[in-house]
Amino acid sequence: MMVPIIVFILSCLTAYLIGSIPTGFLMTKIFMGSDIRNAGSRNVGATNVYRVAGKVPGLLTLIIDIAKGVIVVTLVAGFFYRYLPDVDNVFFITLLGLIVILGHIYSVFLKFKGGKGVATTIGVTAAIAPLVLLVSLAVWLIVFIPTNYVSLGSLAFGMALPISALVLDQPFYVVIFCVILCIINTYKHKDNIKRLMKREENKTIIFKKVNISKR
Repeated sequence: MMVPIIVFILSCLTAYLIGSIPTGFLMTKIFMGSDIRNAGSRNVGATNVYRVAGKVPGLLTLIIDIAKGVIVVTLVAGFFYRYLPDVDNVFFITLLGLIVILGHIYSVFLKFKGGKGVATTIGVTAAIAPLVLLVSLAVWLIVFIPTNYVSLGSLAFGMALPISALVLDQPFYVVIFCVILCIINTYKHKDNIKRLMKREENKTIIFKKVNISKR
C-alpha cells in the first residue's frame, strides 16, 4: 500500500520541480547578465523577457515554458502511472498538469514567485485537450491582434478554456481543470486588469504595420 502512495507523491513533486524551473530568469541571466525581476513589469514570463531582453530570449522562454507542461503530462505522467493502476488516468494527468502550472507560478527557486502560467498552460492543454487549446488560442488572437494587449488576450484565453471544454464535451476532470485554470489566470492578472481599466497597460507590438507610399 505504501508504494503507490510514495509513487504518487514523487510524481507530484517531480511535476512541481519541473514547473519551477525559472526559464525567464535563466534566459535574462544568460543573455543579459541581469535579473528580470528588476526590469519591466518584473514578471519572469515570456512577455516581459521579450520586452526586456529581446526576441530570442523571449521566444526561448516561451518554448521552454510550454515544453515543461507537455513533458509533465506525457513523459512524467506516463512513467509514474505504470505504478498507479488504481488511479483514474484522466484525473492523474490533469492533476500533474495543474501542479506543473502551479510550480511555474510559485517557483521554489524564486522564493515561491514566478510567471502567470499561460505558456505552461498552453503546453499542458495541448497534450490533454488540443481542441480546447485551439479554440482558446483563436480567442487570444482575436483579442490580442487588434489591441496589442497580451494581458487582455491572456484573460480572454483563460475564460475560453472552461467554456470550450464544456462545449466540446470534454471529460469531467478536464472541465474542472479548465475552470481552476481560469480562476488562477484571472487572479494572476489582477494587476493587469487594474492597469487596463486605467489605460496604463503596456502594449506588445508583434505585427508591425507597413506603410506603403506611392512616389
